[in-house]
Amino acid sequence: MPIDPDDLGPRIKTPEFALGQDLSAMSEHELSARIVALEAEIARCREAITARQATRDAASVFFKRS
Repeated sequence: MPIDPDDLGPRIKTPEFALGQDLSAMSEHELSARIVALEAEIARCREAITARQATRDAASVFFKRS
């Protein structure tokens, strides 16, 4: 029985940028957009780190021995 592509889950979105990508063919506008996207990703990572630290700190307080 052949697989219907509509039955498959959503495809993983390919990233708009890749680290180490050749920048020589990009325009100034494309490079600026790339910087904005990378800064947004950095902010997202920092938020995730903050959340992980809060979880660790809460667990540390919960399991702290007297």
